[in-house]
Amino acid sequence: MTFRFLLAAAYLAASSAAAEPANFIYSGDADEVTLTRLLQRPDIEGLQQIYSWRQLEPGEGVYDFSEIEADLARTKTLGKQFFIQIQDRFFSNEARRLPDYILTDPIYEGGLVAQMDGNGEELAFQQGWAAIQWNDALRTRFQALLTALAEEFDGRIAGINLPETAIDIDMEADTTGFSCDAYFDAELDNLRHARSVFAESNVVQYVNFWPCEWNNDHGYMERLFDTAAAEGIGLGGPDIAPYRKGQMKNAYPFFHDYHDRLPVVAMAIQEPTLKYRNDETGKPYTRAEFVDFAENYLGVDIIFWTPDAPWLFED
Repeated sequence: MTFRFLLAAAYLAASSAAAEPANFIYSGDADEVTLTRLLQRPDIEGLQQIYSWRQLEPGEGVYDFSEIEADLARTKTLGKQFFIQIQDRFFSNEARRLPDYILTDPIYEGGLVAQMDGNGEELAFQQGWAAIQWNDALRTRFQALLTALAEEFDGRIAGINLPETAIDIDMEADTTGFSCDAYFDAELDNLRHARSVFAESNVVQYVNFWPCEWNNDHGYMERLFDTAAAEGIGLGGPDIAPYRKGQMKNAYPFFHDYHDRLPVVAMAIQEPTLKYRNDETGKPYTRAEFVDFAENYLGVDIIFWTPDAPWLFED
């Protein structure tokens, strides 16, 4: 029985107007005391915790899931649900959180590619790293990790989500064999593998942008949503940003059109999202504005809130 089914049952007696998305906490940088206090709130239904690939596979084929076990036990003790996110890309130049064997064995071509940023202009500076999932050998090892996770946690966790699809690299300087098609195919392959090994827990792919694509001009966005709807895969994203131009030209219209065909839609409101401003008011979005857009336009079932969300400290 999927978590979405359980969630729907919980709201069965409520009117449709009252069926707001379920509130989860995204762990972020919050300390254990803060997370425990927030999870004790009756209006918080669960926790989403992020783990890097390096945390979970300290040596080739050697897995350490003790942190997940501890976090799961704490969350279950509080009577709450638990989502895990497996991170293969990082937003700091110092963060190279892949296993050492991936970084050093030539077959994996260094394991990482620099993520570039330029505030929407030229890709002017490096801001982090991403695993080169289009390398077949590396992707095989990542999928082995997903299989090992499923063997331990399928049915015990509410779901697993894979990180956002957005990636910016210097294609002219690339030596890893990157192409937009190869990247899309690799991400889809990983997602399908996760769905195949997690038979009970939800599988969610975060999707926001695809490299080389704007407004579905390569068909990547449409193909992903078609695949997810046909194969029982949940989708979501790292930001709920009401009517933000970039998102409205990429993933958001697809969430609007497809959400009733997806098993679950789970999206986050992270720290930077809190700073986005409503063009009509000139002020940061309120909780009510976030929830209204999430529920009535995107069709969101679960919101992963940053612990910094002001409403968590107002009640």
